[in-house]
Amino acid sequence: MKNLLTCFLLCGFSAVMAQDFNDLFAAGVEDAEQFTTDYLEPLSESAIYNFSTGWYNTADAKPLGGFEISIIGNITGFKNKSDKKVFILDPNDYQNLDFVNNPGVAREVSTALGDISGVDVYVEGQVAGATVRQTFELPSGLSGEGLDFVPSGYVQASVGLIKGTEIKARFLPKIDTEGASVGLIGFGLQHDFTKLLPADKILPVAISAVIGYTKVNGDYDLTDVNLVQGNDQRIEANINTWAFNAVVSTKLPIINFYGGLGYVTGKSVTDVLGTYEVSAGPFASETYEDPFSITKKVSGVTGNIGTKLKLGFFRLNADYTLGEFNTLTVGVNFGFR
Repeated sequence: MKNLLTCFLLCGFSAVMAQDFNDLFAAGVEDAEQFTTDYLEPLSESAIYNFSTGWYNTADAKPLGGFEISIIGNITGFKNKSDKKVFILDPNDYQNLDFVNNPGVAREVSTALGDISGVDVYVEGQVAGATVRQTFELPSGLSGEGLDFVPSGYVQASVGLIKGTEIKARFLPKIDTEGASVGLIGFGLQHDFTKLLPADKILPVAISAVIGYTKVNGDYDLTDVNLVQGNDQRIEANINTWAFNAVVSTKLPIINFYGGLGYVTGKSVTDVLGTYEVSAGPFASETYEDPFSITKKVSGVTGNIGTKLKLGFFRLNADYTLGEFNTLTVGVNFGFR
């Protein structure tokens, strides 16, 4: 679980715990894919909502040549999301997997966000006329390690153009640690409609539309093996998100308030790659090459409210976004005009 937590702290998304993940192939590739899909689904969803935030801290677009450089951190919480921490595993829906205790009876098991541990399963079959059984434990999740949020962070820059238009870019260089790596890039556009009005200079509020696209690439090296040997075992994850927002804010000299309504849509693709050679149980001697890919699509409405403090070139903002997963965003900003 240590490596799993490291990857979460890096990029806000990852994959299953390496040891138990490899064990799943002892139940066959179809059962491994079905379990992994249900296990990862809430994690992928929370990551999409996480990376869709942080695109604005005001509706007042910068004038021509104005710029702002920001260090942004997001925390997407799931402490009270009990429905996202578990899923129902029904052995009747699996070809080979079953519970050691009360076999054949559906029960709740942990997702990647959950905290259910000690769930033993087995796979059983005939090998050379003899019954062979292999047991292993299903993985728990982040809550089991006391972590109830998915974090992310990146650098973002904004530059003002003409007629109330502002362009944005966000970036996180590729970071590698303990077998996990992640990188991020994104682009955005903001247009301040109030800049087109003759009375813009005296209006107390600004109204803008903001569109942002974020692409995240990460990979996780499955170096810890247990029942399944092989080589070049890894998980590659790609997340693409779009955020569309209508934003309103005050235009005061020092402290301002802003809020917005938005629509988020995104897709997460997780590829399980490498060679997996089962060495125990009825599927011993089976080899799987690049066994499967999992795709999760997410869309939903969001709303947020925040505040921004401006002291010369230094600015500090914080906001809270409500959606299927709620996210707290904090930004430290340095700007001109």
